[in-house]
Amino acid sequence: WLAQANASTLDDPFHSAELHVQGSGYSQNDRLQSDCLQLIHGPMTLVDVVNKALCNNPQTRLAWANVRAQAALIGVAQSAYLPTLSFNAGKNQPFGDNSVPASSQTSSSLSAGFLLYDFGTRAANLENARQMMSAMANAQDSALQTVFLAAVQAYYQWHAVNSSVVAAREAERASAESLRAAQTRYRIGTGTPSDRLQAQTALSQAILSRIQAEGNAQSALAGVANVMGIDAQDAPALADSPLSIPSQEFENDLNALITQAKQDRSDLLAAQAQVKAAQAAVEIAQSSGMPSLFMNANNNYQNINSTVVTRSYSVGLTLTVPIFTGFNTTYRIRNAQALLDAKSAQLEQVSRQVSLDVWKNYYALRTAIDSVHAANDLQASAEESEKVALGRYKAGAGGILDLLNAQTALVNARQQFIQSLYNWQVAKAALAQSIGRLGYEQITESAAASASIKKANLQ
Repeated sequence: WLAQANASTLDDPFHSAELHVQGSGYSQNDRLQSDCLQLIHGPMTLVDVVNKALCNNPQTRLAWANVRAQAALIGVAQSAYLPTLSFNAGKNQPFGDNSVPASSQTSSSLSAGFLLYDFGTRAANLENARQMMSAMANAQDSALQTVFLAAVQAYYQWHAVNSSVVAAREAERASAESLRAAQTRYRIGTGTPSDRLQAQTALSQAILSRIQAEGNAQSALAGVANVMGIDAQDAPALADSPLSIPSQEFENDLNALITQAKQDRSDLLAAQAQVKAAQAAVEIAQSSGMPSLFMNANNNYQNINSTVVTRSYSVGLTLTVPIFTGFNTTYRIRNAQALLDAKSAQLEQVSRQVSLDVWKNYYALRTAIDSVHAANDLQASAEESEKVALGRYKAGAGGILDLLNAQTALVNARQQFIQSLYNWQVAKAALAQSIGRLGYEQITESAAASASIKKANLQ
């Protein structure tokens, strides 16, 4: 769809294609123009997934088509400032009886017209079209940011689920080791059949959990394919995502973030533009009942039976004054004013929603950061507890229930830690989107600055 923006402008004298300016919330089209055609070799990174989602997702194509349609309507409004020219030609050939000679008549006329003054109707139409263009451009920005965030969420969701598969396999390995320990104690007479059966049950549960985790990973991968605008069976391989522990320093001013959001959020800017367009629509309705002044010029030619030729020229002014339109103007004004009230209410609603979004995502990010550190501590203590319980059981000093409980606690702690890491990544993106500043710099800087933790350290 981006290729259409670079088409020849020979048939676009008003340069409407150039009117597609980005809103302040998003400015990634220059990058997309090159990245959309780029072939990906090997597993896809987060940036690759976002690129393909923005290029292929139907939501982005719909928003782009709406912008181009509105750009053309600006050209329609601008055409009212140019004169019109029309040509008419005709030939009349009568057929009579043989005793009366028939005569033919040929005529043509060239007419030009120009609207001199209309009490602001043209200007209001153009202003309405331009404001709607601004609304559509910002709506496109909002759609792009929505798809951007959806791609980030789907990408990290797959990694969270896939990491859970790794944890589930490790839990299965630990359960198998516990079963071997129980069998060993049973053979040497220090264990009971109950210990062996409970260990076997724990292993079966671990196998079932691993199978379910692998199925969830496949479903999550299909979700990535869906947000990228491709079929589930064509889901690509994804590259490893570096895991990082965030700093606990998070002292951004919430009021400043809300203020910034009200300046940059594309959906709020679109709502503001729609109010201005509605104001222009009121002016259009009001001016529709006002007089209009036209200038006309005509060049007429008539040829009768190839013998009588006449030519005439005329230039004149036409004043049109609506006197009674069946209350059409009255109701059009009322309709336009009511729509203006509706757009104003919608603007207020969007403004309140912006504040709520920033507030919720701000505290969601703070919660996510604290959760990562708490989950990290929980995992460390669960690992130590599991090691002690396993050692005690192998030494004959501990019971099988203590070991199985410790292993279950470790599995849960690992999964909570993994999920908290990816929840933190998504929370960062969600806060940036709620402010209106979600872009490539957020995901590239995050990856570059992250302190990687090897997955082996989680095992």
